[in-house]
Amino acid sequence: MSHRIVIVCAGISGLSLAYRLQQRLPGATITLLEQGDRPGGAAWTLRENGFLVETGPNGFLDSKRFTLELARELGLGSQLVQATEAAAKNRYLFLGHGLQPLPGGFAAFISTDLLSWRGKLSLLWERFRGKRTQAGDESIDAFARRRAGNEAADVFADALVTGIYAGDPKLLSLPACFPRLADLENTYGSVIKGFAREAKKRRADAKARGVPYEKPGKMWSFPGGLRVLVEALTANLRRPPAFGVTVRAIRKTGDAKKPVWRVEAEGHDGWDADAAVLTCPAHQQTGMLADIDDELSRSIGAIPYNRVAVVALGFRRADVPMPLDGFGFIAPQNTHRDLLGVQWCSSIYPDRAPDNFVLFRAMCGGWNRADIVAWDESRLLDALRGELRLAMNVTAAPIFHKIIRWDKAIPQYHVGHLERVAALEARLQKHPGLWLGGNAYRGVALNDCTEQGAILAERIHHYLSEAQG
Repeated sequence: MSHRIVIVCAGISGLSLAYRLQQRLPGATITLLEQGDRPGGAAWTLRENGFLVETGPNGFLDSKRFTLELARELGLGSQLVQATEAAAKNRYLFLGHGLQPLPGGFAAFISTDLLSWRGKLSLLWERFRGKRTQAGDESIDAFARRRAGNEAADVFADALVTGIYAGDPKLLSLPACFPRLADLENTYGSVIKGFAREAKKRRADAKARGVPYEKPGKMWSFPGGLRVLVEALTANLRRPPAFGVTVRAIRKTGDAKKPVWRVEAEGHDGWDADAAVLTCPAHQQTGMLADIDDELSRSIGAIPYNRVAVVALGFRRADVPMPLDGFGFIAPQNTHRDLLGVQWCSSIYPDRAPDNFVLFRAMCGGWNRADIVAWDESRLLDALRGELRLAMNVTAAPIFHKIIRWDKAIPQYHVGHLERVAALEARLQKHPGLWLGGNAYRGVALNDCTEQGAILAERIHHYLSEAQG
């Protein structure tokens, strides 16, 4: 029997899931439907005027193996490009005037002006504080204040959240957004102690295997940007995605225990599936499911998203008076700036800008400044020029710009998110053969999407094998 699988949305989640499913179920008919005119979703790369602009993520970390493994399986191993050493080591904060380096070691931490001596001592005392005894979820802000003190929460926790989620640390859930930090506290009683002990274990393991010790968390991409991964995944599917397909509803037919799912789309007859998988954003999933389970639909629709504008700016190198010796800078949201941060793209990876030019990517909006995303082009560019003047003493106008506006950008894992996801998964048990994926549930990064693709493929394979038996 040939299984029929329909996947809605050809973003990274849908592409990686389709690729893994065709490995596990070589006889299955896998149909991948995409509303837009290209694959990749937010993960895409534009080439304009010699500049290479990422519309969404800027790369992926090797802290999880899934994306690196996927790239190598696709024959892209020789094309992998690691972020420069300077980008890996040096990051800055913009607190209103000029840039201040984030301390990268103990000596730099002791000498930094980002914290007072009281703030430094409070953070160092983290290793001696006891574990949390109260059960239940906790915001990132509450966790940081409890473990590291108010100053560290205001500076470092806000910057961390701004750089990844562009969200509010008082609203975001620590175990949902940063499960490793919660695990370190639970396992070792301290985040600092946990990091130190795990690093010691990795060094000992490397020594036992006779290989050099390398710190995890390196960032990777490709000479042509993340588009290279997207196009390779697409090219390696047995059946190409169907583009321009707007799915409106998912309906259940057939036997309750072995249902057939009907995927309906505008201008199409529809598709029958033994397994239907929605990897599109949560705000799209909710409309598709309204007819079969209103409670499930409403719960998914309650997952909030922020708004983000990505503004690529190209400058002559001579017009930027400071050394671009790092990844870029973050403006913590409690500083109320008109930007969230700026990535120095041409300093992170080679060949992102023509010779004698540099490329920046400014991020604007986020949870607390969503209004900025709607500013017209002139107002937005003027605001960014003012911020770059204060932060980096750049007074010249950019010779190139590109604005990408994401009205629904990053799902926000607010306090209670994991409980919501657990309830959603329990509710899905009433609908065998229906699956939810994408970045709205268990991780927003590209690595999380490829990991969830692999996990979902295994679960769907198991489900269909049992159903056939």
